[in-house]
Amino acid sequence: MSDTAQPAQQSVRRTAATPPATAAPAPGNPSGRPKQRDAFFDNAKYLAIVLVAMGHAWEPLRSGSRTVTALYTIVYAFHMPAFIIISGYFSRTFDASPAKIKRLVTGVVAPYVVFETAYTLFTRWSDGVPDRPISLLDPLYLTWFLAALFIWRLTTPIWRSLRRPLPIALAVAALATLSPSIGDDLDLQRTLQFLPYFVLGLCLRPEHFSLVRQWRVRLLAVPVFAAAVVFSYWAVPRMDYAWFFHRDAAAHFGVPSWYGPLMTLGLFACSLVLVACFLSWVPGRRMWFTTLGAGTLYGYLLHGFVVQAGNHVDWAAHRWPHTPLGEIAVTLVAGAVVTALCTAPVRRVFRCVMEPRMEWAFRKAEPAAGGVPAQRRR
Repeated sequence: MSDTAQPAQQSVRRTAATPPATAAPAPGNPSGRPKQRDAFFDNAKYLAIVLVAMGHAWEPLRSGSRTVTALYTIVYAFHMPAFIIISGYFSRTFDASPAKIKRLVTGVVAPYVVFETAYTLFTRWSDGVPDRPISLLDPLYLTWFLAALFIWRLTTPIWRSLRRPLPIALAVAALATLSPSIGDDLDLQRTLQFLPYFVLGLCLRPEHFSLVRQWRVRLLAVPVFAAAVVFSYWAVPRMDYAWFFHRDAAAHFGVPSWYGPLMTLGLFACSLVLVACFLSWVPGRRMWFTTLGAGTLYGYLLHGFVVQAGNHVDWAAHRWPHTPLGEIAVTLVAGAVVTALCTAPVRRVFRCVMEPRMEWAFRKAEPAAGGVPAQRRR
């Protein structure tokens, strides 16, 4: 659901989160049967979107709390990579066939256009920028992920055909950090720097996820994650956590350009370790929140309006949110709000813009020999 070098109330364009991966069938189902949703991935997506909302709620509190900043850094180190890895994993079958292109347009492009327009109009009020233009080439706020996912999916057949796709993707990301001239069109800098996580997802198989869910890995994840939290707390005054947003070239941080490729590799390794810890703790059985995992894209895009409305009234200007109890309350409220936005009633209301059918926009499949539509032939 990415991300922010400045508080969201200062500039909505500098905020990001990580959208959720689109729903996908579980691997390993018997052939010939309808594939079912995998509870593990739905659980992972729901828990990740809750962390996204909590991260946004912590943004105005960072300057007054080293602990909040440390937790914020940890969350942004792995929640976005986790989403992107899962998105890549479920994009493995994308082959640019008519059916897949239709799904890409209705499930990614259409929501992008709708929410890019809606966020622009809404933030004219919330940010006090009445002349903010609508631009489909310059993603605003949370819509950057949809633009990136569109590009990643379209290039999936290329990555699937390469013998060593991950090293090449890492090289592309490293070169992006050396190119401060990359503009804002489709947020290409962030798209390229996050590319290795998507390509890694394309390379994964079901047994890789089973590996990180072993009990030994779960136990090992406890001290590893604890050490990461301690390191993050130590690094707060010593490191710019904006590196984890993958939004800018190395020159933006005032360091030599060769820092960029080194940070690309270092952050990739760090994020993968934390993603493995996170996934090791995700329950594989059905939970009370499992069904909400199918609605994480709704929660991701809709909670942005709540965040922006809160920024408009400047709720963080009060003293109580900066107290320990206030910080806990803000965290719980953020989790509750995004949970509500993932529920079935909300999805029914917004399905027309999130998952439009758009039959009018596509040609009907031409019948092939035997009366079978051509796009369904194998």
